[in-house]
Amino acid sequence: MRRSKCHGRVSAVAVGCTALVLAVTGTASAQPCHQHTPDPARQVPAAKDGWASYGTGTSGGAKADAAHVYTVTTWDAFKAALADGGDQPKIIKVKGTIDADGPSCDSFAVPGYDFDTYLKTYAPETWGRDKDLSAEPDDSPEGLRRASQARQDTYIKAYVPADTTIIGVGKDAGFNGASLQIKDVDNVIVRNLAFESPLDCFPQWDPTDTADGNWNSEYDSAVVYGSTHVWMDHNTFTDGDHPDSTLPHYYGRIYEQHDGELDIVKGADYVTASWNVFADHDKTILIGNSDSASTAAVDRGHLKATFHHNLFSNLVERAPRVRFGQVDSYNNHFVAGADHGYSYGIGMESQLVAEHNAFTLPSGVGAGTILKKWNEAPVTAADNYVNGRPTDLIAVHNAEVPAEILQSGAGWTPTLRTRVDSPRAVPALVDHGAGAGHLR
Repeated sequence: MRRSKCHGRVSAVAVGCTALVLAVTGTASAQPCHQHTPDPARQVPAAKDGWASYGTGTSGGAKADAAHVYTVTTWDAFKAALADGGDQPKIIKVKGTIDADGPSCDSFAVPGYDFDTYLKTYAPETWGRDKDLSAEPDDSPEGLRRASQARQDTYIKAYVPADTTIIGVGKDAGFNGASLQIKDVDNVIVRNLAFESPLDCFPQWDPTDTADGNWNSEYDSAVVYGSTHVWMDHNTFTDGDHPDSTLPHYYGRIYEQHDGELDIVKGADYVTASWNVFADHDKTILIGNSDSASTAAVDRGHLKATFHHNLFSNLVERAPRVRFGQVDSYNNHFVAGADHGYSYGIGMESQLVAEHNAFTLPSGVGAGTILKKWNEAPVTAADNYVNGRPTDLIAVHNAEVPAEILQSGAGWTPTLRTRVDSPRAVPALVDHGAGAGHLR
């Protein structure tokens, strides 16, 4: 037995490192002590630390040699490091805050694009509300918008290769306006980074999206698309200086320039999101992006993800919304704001287990809103606390929303967990330990 420090707490650690941590107050904590190494960039998830530990586990770039360890301070250097080294394991250390927004929105606009012309052309009183814009030709205002958006897309998306660790150095590392694409690869770790959501310069108007129409945008802060073995740990996701409250309205609808903070889609599998902060956002985390038959063929049997010890603060919805996947969500703290819609979305063939979580709700927000039923799918929800009191989330939902009766029992029992904390201890543990800058 040896003694080591783990995330600032003294722990008794057996060879190989366990999840058992003893806080200085004597209170048991589940902040896991991952495989010990002097360099956090080479740490990997502990055994049984969620779905990312399944099978071969997740090691990212832990085996990178010295030639494939990079420290970057600019967007161009970051993208160059991602592309360098072929299929060799790599570690990319991000120093400071990297601005991925690049030039102004005007610089992405193709010749001929004019937003005022776009607004005039597709105004509901002119265009109507029964036809979308998908058939508009390339030389139309919508076609020019599409081309302009494609320019921005090329600039702000960064594609992460397999066997890669991306980690922030110190307490102020991160990205403004980046869209991290973890697409069709295996074995990626992302830690200790603050993400300010990208702003879509060219949202699309869809007059058929709801009775009133909607502006729809692109670019998640991070998306796990068809990838396996991904560990997202101690990151912070927010809208930063551009919350929805600062966005204008057109056609009577918010000009929505944000998409998600973290999406897990297209058959992705074996993902653990631990000790992150997701804050100040509307549509936050989507697991499985459609109910369609073609999507089901890809997603069914996949989308296995674990969320533990995350702080979900001042969100509207999707924390997460789940389709198809076996999702284990435990020991998270949900702090609702006045605009709270729901936390967990129960979607098509979802198998959600939500246990040992803590919810802090303001006056006027009922506990029945924590769960939202989109499709018939049983859910397991045990040992959850709302405002410090044990609460049966399914029972209170069914009482408050009798038109959307939920059934109990997700049909599986999670086994890939580190130590589980009492939900009464979760707010203090998570609020003080989650997010970028808290990795030690």
